Amino acid sequence: SGALADDAATGATDARTGRRLKYSEPPEARVPTTRWRLYVFKKSADGASTDGDGLLETLHISKQSAYVFGRDPDACDVHAAHPSLSGQHCAVQFRGVPGAAGKIVCRPYVIDLGSTNGTFLNGDRIEAARYYELRRMDVMTLGRSTREYVLLTEKSGGLTKATEQR
Repeated sequence: SGALADDAATGATDARTGRRLKYSEPPEARVPTTRWRLYVFKKSADGASTDGDGLLETLHISKQSAYVFGRDPDACDVHAAHPSLSGQHCAVQFRGVPGAAGKIVCRPYVIDLGSTNGTFLNGDRIEAARYYELRRMDVMTLGRSTREYVLLTEKSGGLTKATEQR
């Protein structure tokens, strides 16, 4: 079910940098066949978009089985520089789980890596070191950052529908 590295003896080490990583992928980790995307928006303090539709970027997150988010650019796949984020803040993990008729399906999950200021899913803070299944149009926020990460697939029917419901 995945593990957070609680001490140096159990933690994985990045082969490139030699840094200790907080997250180890579970045995059921899979690279998804669905083309998942995270649309990144920035909201102002009052909740309004800062400019136009507020879309900052689109992250294509279907090329590997996990993406670690955080402030440490050497240890994270998605660098987020907000001061309220931890060096290794959270991870989006794709896992092969039993689906209908016992067939294995690949689904996205989020796990908080013991961050100080939390990871939020649809406005609710999630518990650290526990997987939460992500669904289309779920919104993740990290720490006190005003960035929102909206999860969609390539075939979700467009960004407009998702943003109207936010």
